[in-house]
Amino acid sequence: MRRLGHLRTPALLLTALLPALALALPATGAPGHGNGHGPRGVDPFRHGWEEKVLDADQNFRGLEAVSKKEAWVTGESLTDGGPAKVFRTTDRGRTWDDVTPADTEGLSFRDVEVHGKVAHVLAIGPGEASRIYRSTDGGASWTEAFRNDDEKAFYDCMAFYPGGRKGLAVSDPVDGKLRILSTRDRGRTWEVLPSAGMPDTADEFGFAASGDCLVTAGKSAFIVTGGAQSRVLRSDDRGLTWTAVESGIPAGEAAGGFAGAFASPRHGIVVGGDFADAKDTADTTAWTRDGRTWTLGSDLTHVGEDVTFVRGWRVAVATGDYDGSVGTSLTTDAGRTWTRVSDLGYHAVDCVAKVCWAAGSKGRVGRG
Repeated sequence: MRRLGHLRTPALLLTALLPALALALPATGAPGHGNGHGPRGVDPFRHGWEEKVLDADQNFRGLEAVSKKEAWVTGESLTDGGPAKVFRTTDRGRTWDDVTPADTEGLSFRDVEVHGKVAHVLAIGPGEASRIYRSTDGGASWTEAFRNDDEKAFYDCMAFYPGGRKGLAVSDPVDGKLRILSTRDRGRTWEVLPSAGMPDTADEFGFAASGDCLVTAGKSAFIVTGGAQSRVLRSDDRGLTWTAVESGIPAGEAAGGFAGAFASPRHGIVVGGDFADAKDTADTTAWTRDGRTWTLGSDLTHVGEDVTFVRGWRVAVATGDYDGSVGTSLTTDAGRTWTRVSDLGYHAVDCVAKVCWAAGSKGRVGRG
């Protein structure tokens, strides 16, 4: 699964380098506030991140902010062959319950989606390593809703449309095209969609950096890519057909757009960078006002692994933490310009009702 000679997918690059990265990161202590120095009076970062460690052996890249009180995080073990875990809080992050499915040794949970009482977690990887688990009771019990049986497929991200009845997952290219998996019954069953409506995407892929290389807004779905090309693909028919346009973020073997967020089908932001040179933060953001054409925004001062809107379509937060490129930034003009608001950074960020949650390396979670 770890191929350093020829990188089949950036997810493999991350998997291979994370244990070494974890050893290089500074230890995190008790919960505390982290260096909030952005625009005064702009929530949620007047006081920075309040951080705690849930399990130092976990690398968290999956995150779902359900409400001010409830959030879910998912990860992978930094110990070779260790279990991938799922945690849930319902008391504003004061306590977290381990709600991990059984038999997750060696898996990598990179995405979690929650709609009402139904939760899904996505395990990434080649062949049978790619799986989707489903729970309807807050994680007390799980069923395996999908297991990939194609060794050429490698699922990276998952997203549901509003209401949670219909959803999609995206795989790295199979026979030259990104593969789309679809559900229409709240994740009980999944099917591979025909590839006829997918443009040529050979050597182009989604990054499993934060679970947001595939996102939805209204009836539209968007895939953020890197590799041979750095593009944003859009579908308005539940994943059957897609159009692709350049994001403007530079492409590369480990570079491109890493995550996207959409306040509506017209208003979106993409962030990214280069995992092979994470400290090169030039051209790491792009924005759209029509959902179809993209303009580069100002540069972040850190890698952009994830982005989310805080409220409306103007205020959004971006974060990242890879190979010493660390921080959190805020935009109040819909992605045109960015201001660093914290020296703490994470792999994933999600906001609801002006409260932001974050998840990152060595079992760290933040609330801002």
